[in-house]
Amino acid sequence: MIRSTHAVRAAALAGAAALILAACSSGGGDSDDDATEGSTAAASGPLKIGSLLPQTGSLAYLGPPEIAGVDLAIKDINEAGGVLGNDVTVEHTDSSDADNAEVATQSVTELISKKVSAIIGAASSSVTLNVVDDITNAKIVQVSPANTATKLSGYSPFYFRTAPPDTVQGSALGNLITGDGHENVGILVFNDDYGTSLRDVVEKTVEDAGGTITYGKKGQEFDPKASSFDSDITALLATNPDAVVVLAFEQTKQIIPGLVAGGVSPANIYLVDGNTADYSADFQPGTLEGAQGTIPGAFPSDDFQARLKEVDPNLKDFAYGPESYDATILVALAAEKGKATDGETIQKNMAAVSGADGGEKCTSFKDCVALIKDGKDIQYAGQAGVGPFNADNDPSSAFIGVYKYGADNKNVWVKAVEGEVK
Repeated sequence: MIRSTHAVRAAALAGAAALILAACSSGGGDSDDDATEGSTAAASGPLKIGSLLPQTGSLAYLGPPEIAGVDLAIKDINEAGGVLGNDVTVEHTDSSDADNAEVATQSVTELISKKVSAIIGAASSSVTLNVVDDITNAKIVQVSPANTATKLSGYSPFYFRTAPPDTVQGSALGNLITGDGHENVGILVFNDDYGTSLRDVVEKTVEDAGGTITYGKKGQEFDPKASSFDSDITALLATNPDAVVVLAFEQTKQIIPGLVAGGVSPANIYLVDGNTADYSADFQPGTLEGAQGTIPGAFPSDDFQARLKEVDPNLKDFAYGPESYDATILVALAAEKGKATDGETIQKNMAAVSGADGGEKCTSFKDCVALIKDGKDIQYAGQAGVGPFNADNDPSSAFIGVYKYGADNKNVWVKAVEGEVK
């Protein structure tokens, strides 16, 4: 859910326009005619996509399926003839996490200098909020497969996401908790845009259902950089919750043992996409048995999982792999529809190829391109099962997967619930 030369953020902002002009230059001439010809050449040249996904940091476990999703999409696009007759290329960079913000800033500067037209990522909402202005100012389309913070809805005309905002996951999680019969819910939430955004929706959903948030309201967040979370756990336990929600990343590995030692049954613990991970190597068997977690997105089919593993044979998790695949396909389809590969053309056509204007459904790049060439409007119905982009460039509907932990501390998909993005 996350993530390489160092550069100054201000320099990237100030130089964005110059970089775009450089990308459009065809031969070093500086006349208006030369600039126009260069722009046309760049717009019709091969599509270059960048990725800004987790290779290091607290969410690095989400990087492999996301990167595999991008690579599989590129493979499918090129096997179908590429975009406008040219193979698509990809430049992978690291986003790290919010605690290592300079990594993403450096990566974005690198991708701008390499003249990419679109960037898939970041996975962390906080990382995206740190770099989205740089990307927008460079007129590069950004499509996140995993951002969920509500403040990113409608943030920029160049920013899209194939994962739903927290209004959907938070509602699904809150309904899961109250549906399990819990009435007094404690929340351990770190002070991060992702965590507080999700907390707000869970809180409202639980309270609307007649429940009470005993701990974790605004002002009761914990410092994600703290060396220990014992005092936070103690404060939460003092409120006697009958269910505990943990909204955190890597800090979860310290928090779970503390909760269990404090008497919380793992069956009453709830996690989210930022920490619904494989803990088989971290905890004693049975530590998380019965705990549940939510991850946005439909569960990938066996066939799609097999195809992702062909790209990365070491793949163990699949979270956000479908969303990354769809993000890449949508970018390519937007370029095909607009008959150009520059960021502005792609941005103008993203909503249309997602089906925002209606159109015939198609499920693969090859079939969608055939319809576009026949002059038809399309609705790409991809692997993630999300609806067309709405006015805020969010998916209009999405599935939330519910997962349950076994004695081996690994999560298994149980079901998916669909929700509209409001």
